[in-house]
Order: sequence, then structure tokens, then C-alpha cells
Amino acid sequence: MLRKTKLKIFYILNTALIALLIGYQVYLNLAETHYASLHLSKIQAIQQVLREKTEFQFVVVGNINNSSSIFQKQFIPRLNNSNAAFLISAGNAVSDGAEQNYRSLIKMLEELHMPWLLTYGENEDSDFGDFRFFEHFGPPFFSFKINNNQFIFLDNTGSTPYAWQLEWLNQELTQSAAHNRFVFLGLPIHPKLDNTPAFTEDNYFNDEEIAQKLHTLLRKHHVDLVFSANLALYANQTIDGVRYITTGGAGGVIVDDKNSYHHFVEVNVSADEVSVSPVIPRISQSSWHRTITSIWSAIYTFFYVSFARFLVVISVLVLIGLKLREVIYEDRDFYTHFTIDDSNYRDKPKRIAFFTNNFFPFISGVTISIDRLANGLRNRGHNVHIIAPDYTGEKQSNSSCTRVKTLFAFGSKGEFRLTNPFQQKIRKTFKQQQPDLVHVHHPFWLGSVGLWFAKRYKCPIIYTYHTRLEMYAHYVPLPGALFRNVISHLIIRRFCNKCDGVVVPTYSTEEYLRLVGVKSRICVQPSGVDFMRFNSPHRLTPVALKKQLGIEQKQLVLVSVSRLGKEKNVKFLIDAIASLDQQTQNHVELVIVGEGDDRHYLENRITETGLQKSIQLVGAVSPENIPGYYQMADIFVFASKSETQGMVILEAMSAGLPVVAIRSSGIDDAIVEGQTGFKTLDDIELWNSKLKLLIEDNVLREKLSKQAIEFARQHDCDIFAQNIDKFYGEVLATYHRSSS
Repeated sequence: MLRKTKLKIFYILNTALIALLIGYQVYLNLAETHYASLHLSKIQAIQQVLREKTEFQFVVVGNINNSSSIFQKQFIPRLNNSNAAFLISAGNAVSDGAEQNYRSLIKMLEELHMPWLLTYGENEDSDFGDFRFFEHFGPPFFSFKINNNQFIFLDNTGSTPYAWQLEWLNQELTQSAAHNRFVFLGLPIHPKLDNTPAFTEDNYFNDEEIAQKLHTLLRKHHVDLVFSANLALYANQTIDGVRYITTGGAGGVIVDDKNSYHHFVEVNVSADEVSVSPVIPRISQSSWHRTITSIWSAIYTFFYVSFARFLVVISVLVLIGLKLREVIYEDRDFYTHFTIDDSNYRDKPKRIAFFTNNFFPFISGVTISIDRLANGLRNRGHNVHIIAPDYTGEKQSNSSCTRVKTLFAFGSKGEFRLTNPFQQKIRKTFKQQQPDLVHVHHPFWLGSVGLWFAKRYKCPIIYTYHTRLEMYAHYVPLPGALFRNVISHLIIRRFCNKCDGVVVPTYSTEEYLRLVGVKSRICVQPSGVDFMRFNSPHRLTPVALKKQLGIEQKQLVLVSVSRLGKEKNVKFLIDAIASLDQQTQNHVELVIVGEGDDRHYLENRITETGLQKSIQLVGAVSPENIPGYYQMADIFVFASKSETQGMVILEAMSAGLPVVAIRSSGIDDAIVEGQTGFKTLDDIELWNSKLKLLIEDNVLREKLSKQAIEFARQHDCDIFAQNIDKFYGEVLATYHRSSS
């Protein structure tokens, strides 16, 4: 256990290091530097040094590639002892255009005892390096004059339009009376060399038309020397009177053959001539040793210049290694359900704390389910204490329920409550109860409080997924699509994965949780129904209730029990009945039991469709009388798509009602197609075809009624509590085994 904890700490520290290093990279790219327009000051320094001089020497290097071991340690000391007045990079001074590479290069070049200038090459352009080059040095193409000598720098990487540069170059050369003219290009424009190193055939300038136009201008204006890099070799050739020098040995990887070696180029300028000669520092003895040295230099440079990136790579590799070790070498039990010894917790009294955002007197499927589970567990000898909001007329706590002060209530009757999560009463109750296990029924507010207390006092926590959160987007002050498609699923996944166990009512709900990334242990257990309460004849008889509602005794009655909210899709029932009247001669009446924010809208809808005599909104009905409404009806209809189970369906089945509902995740497992009812797509025509079948076929309706009773009998509250109790035992055994 201790070793596992140490590995976990190591894993977290590595993750933190990666975050820190990535943050550093972001800082490098956003922070301002004091390096700006360096070329201007360097050109001024060159002009100052060579004022009035007709003879001087300068050095050209190519492919420095941020080289520390070659260029910095071996070339710079040699150059500082030379007669060179300044240095020019013919391209690829950096290994790529990342900010840290530019900063490292500038620090390296500042060790030179002479001014320096850079040609804009392929590496300078990579990794969004163009704007960094412009910020640190200036434009990628420019020119300057020293006495009777002109130096022209071009950008042939494609970052700057060629038409513009060609016109500018023509004007510069036409207007110039300089005796010597030097041009610098990052990529070679001459034809491919026969001795081009392997794998570098694509390192030439690839626009033949522009290359020819450049060559024509250079020949026309008698340019003396054209320098370029991008190839790991030294080449000196004259084409149509234009002398092309290719140099790429100042630090990059070389193959060390006859033409590829570490070198720099000395250029001696006098009044009469310009001479060029490569200089090969003594770096190592043998050919293979030179190649190995260049490769090692590239590796060393990567670590030296990009140490932060190196640490990121190492840290990522460590994390991957730790994960692979866990996957490959650590034995894991994929069948933990069968290896848990829960004998110490099975059928033994437990102290359980429920946390819920709503409870009685507010009536809903969730509050009824919570109450049934609490009573079922108490009947099995457990101590269940409920922590819930207070309501008007229900503010006092008692031995089985602590009422938390409500800060804000919303909904048509204030049924949705936001409580004070910091109320001392919660902490006091929790410490007094000393629960063995916490069971929360919502993934936020009091549910989050329950999660915090469970973690704080080291007891396992279980969450029941009662509600499809995404279907309640219209209640949340956020863009509906954002909450429905992203936020709601993230909330559920994050909360579930913090719990030791999750209870879901159907297998389709379990599938959803797995799809969104829930990894916690899941128990599939439908909410229990008090079977005998709904199956036994109610004191409010069908005859009396029909008389009370003004319904003829022989009238076929449909009933639906649902809160009148948008997510319950009650409008579908109204529109379906309006369409049904045109499809069957059998007149039916629909009684909708429930209250909610959409009542006014639904009343108007009933009026618009002329169904005042066919549909009744009877409002809220006391829980004691709900069985009477089921027993009065012949068929139960349901259109909600926001359920995780649809507990009212089991209640209706207990009363012997076949069901016609819209198919959804929570409904799919609650109805056995063609045996206890029908489930269809969200299509009025399809839905009505199944409803019409039950209305017109008395024999089928009676058959499904009997089968519905037998199906509901299997979901009695006692069985519900027994199975949840068993799950409690498994979670407790697993929790205490892993923490020991």
C-alpha cells in the first residue's frame, strides 16, 4: 500500500512538472524580451568598424542549428582569434523557430567579438518562427552597403511574396554602383549537386521559375557571390559568371565524406578581388568519429537549448512507463464482484446517511424512491438518517430527518430548493450519527456536501443516478446546447467517479454512464414499488372517482402521472389524443395527475385542440389517493424521455394497467414489449397505433394487465431494499479492504 502511495505521489509530481514546463513554454511565447531589431544595431556596428577600409575579411557560416558543442565551443574561440570583421549566417542558425531557440542563439552569438547578421532560412521560418525573427532581428529581406560593397539578404522560404522581392532586388542592383555584390539566400537556387547528401534532395529551393528569374537578375547585374545553406556540405561552383557558395557545416549533422564536413567560409575582400576559402577546424581525427561527433552535437544541442522540452519529454515518458507498469506488471482482478468477502457487513445493522436536494412534502419520483428505500432499510434493522431541505410547514428536524435551511426556492410552488451547505447543523448531525456509509441522491449541492463529509470522515459513498441531468437544461442559466451536450455529462462523470458505488435503475442507464466515462462500481437495481399498496383495492373506488371527475362509468379511461414540466413531454399526450379522435370510434378520456410550471401552457393547448371534454388536468393528488387513480383507469400512458426508470410505470403495472410509452433509456427496461405494454419512437402515429390496439382489443388489454401485475410484483420494495443492502455490504467490504 505504501509503495502504491509513493508511485501515486511520483505520478502526481510528474504531472505537475509537465504542467509547469508547458506553462513556461507559454510564458516564453507571451513575455516581452529586450531583443528587438538587432540587425539594425549590428549593421551600424559593421559600418563603424569598416569605415574607410577597402580591405577586410568576413566569415560566412551555415546550418549552425543552435550547436553548442561544435559552433559555440569550437568555432567561436577560433573566430574570436581571427581577422574577421563580422560574421554572417547563410541560414538555419536555429534548429527551429521556437522562441527558446532564438534566445539561445542570441546568447551564443553575443560571445563573438564581432557583429553578426542572419539570413532567413528554412529553420528560422519553421514553428511559427517568422514573426519571432521579425521581432528580434527585423525584416527577412534587407540590404546594406559598406564602402564599395553591397550585401543583400533575401527570403526564399515562401514567407514573403517573390514578386515583391524580385522587383525590390532589381531596383537595388540597378541603382547600386557597388564594385562587389554579395547575396545571401537560405535555400540553394542552383541545380542539384551530384554529391547531395542522402535524404536532403528536397533541401533545395523548389520553385524553378522563381529560381531562374533570380539567377537571371544575378547574372544581369554581375553579382559576385551568392551564399546559401540548408545542405550539410561545402560546394563552390560558377554558373553563367555567378559564383554560388553552399555552406552547411557550422554545427548540424554531417555525413563526413569528401564534401560534407564541419567548416566555415572566410571571405577576403580587397580593392582588386574577392577570395573565398573554407576553413576546417581540427575537431576529431577519423571520418566516422566526425560523423558521430556531429550527431552527438545535435543531441547535446537539443538538451542544452531546449532543456524545458527535454524535461517535458522525459516526464511524459515516465508517466507512460508508470502506466505501462500498472497495465503490464500489476495483477488486477477484473471479477472483483466474485472475490469480495462481505460477510462482516452482510445483514448486519448499518448507520446510513442520505443526502438529497428534495424530499417530502415535495412529491416526485425521486422523493418517493428515497422514502421507500429508507423505510425498506429501516425494516431490515438499519439506522437511516435523511439530510434534506426544509419546506414551508416542514422546517423542524426529527430523529430520522435533519432539515437544512433553504436559501432560495424556485419552481411554480418553490419545489426546487437551494440550501445553506455551510449550516453547522449538517456537521453536527453527521458527527452524531457517525454513519458507516453515505448515500447521496443528487450530484450537486447537498449531494456534494455528502461527498465532502464522506471523504473527510473516511467512509464510503454511494450515489443513485435518479435523473437525466441533460433533460433539465431549460432550468439552468447557461446556453442550453452547452449544458445539454457537454456540461451535464461532465458533471455526472466527475461525480460518479468520486463515488465508491453508483446505483442505477436500468441497464440502459448503466450503458450511458459507461459511455460518458464512469468507472466506479455500478449496481443495476430498479427503484422499488409498494406492490400491495397499488394492487389492493383502494378506499377511493373507481365508481366514486369517476363520479367525482364527471366521467361516465363505462368510459374507457387513460391515466398519466407526471409533473407538468417541459422535460416530461406532456404536450405529446395532448397532441396524440387530438389525433387519436380521428382514428377510432371509441371515445376515451385522459386524466393527467400532477402539477408544474407548464400547467398554463398545457391548458391553452387543450383548449386550442378542443379537447376540454377529453382531457383533465386534475393537479396534484395526495400520495394516499394515487392508487385510486391508477385503479380507476384502463391504460397508463407516458411520454417523458427524461426518466432514468419511470417509477410511475411500475406503480401503474401494480394496479394492473398495461402501458403505452415513448421509448427512452429509462423506459426501455421497465416495459416488456408486447407483454406488459408497448414502447414506440417519439412519433404520434406510431404511438397511437399501439394505443388504439389496446383500446379496441379488450382481450389483449386484459392479458397485458395480468402480465403487468406479475412483472411489477418482482420489484416490490422489500426486494429493492434487500438488493441495495447487499450492494452496501460489497462497497463497505471493498472500501475497507483497499484502505487497510
